Amino acid sequence: MAKPTTHSFLLCLLLLLSTTHSAVIHDVLVSHGLPPGLLPKGVKSFFLDETTGLLEVFLDGPCLVKYDNLVHFDRVVTGNISNHGEFKGVEGLSQEELFLWFPIKKFVVGEPYEGMVLIDIGMAQKQVSISLFEDPPDCQPSDDGLGFPEKNANNSLNYYPTEGVNVKAGSGRKEKGFEDQR
Repeated sequence: MAKPTTHSFLLCLLLLLSTTHSAVIHDVLVSHGLPPGLLPKGVKSFFLDETTGLLEVFLDGPCLVKYDNLVHFDRVVTGNISNHGEFKGVEGLSQEELFLWFPIKKFVVGEPYEGMVLIDIGMAQKQVSISLFEDPPDCQPSDDGLGFPEKNANNSLNYYPTEGVNVKAGSGRKEKGFEDQR
């Protein structure tokens, strides 16, 4: 028969392990100078290498969040975090700007961006209020049917056009216009 202290230890261990990954990842962000709302609720699991700063975050699936613009999260988001409020080398995040989707490369918080978050999309940078990232947002599942291009096995983009654009059988061409034209 097990001793009462063994049962207590196992119970404490189970309670510790039952802590949600979502709550823990947001604490990790804060401890590295980043706002907790940078990642959505519902993180399935994550891996952080404290020596290199490599962070891998695993979600249930691709999803969308509305900050100031729509942001698309892939199933896996990776990047390097520092203790100075930087999340750089980001992969798995895209932001919509003027009806186009751009990959987010880096987030920077802190000086000289006091009260702001700098979002780097490669060819441009933008500053938004840190208040947009105070609380972890809900992430709406995305089957990429909301206009976001899907990546295929070759990591190239597939875009599924909306109604009104037809592909002629056998031609591989797209024909746009009225269906009843003669």
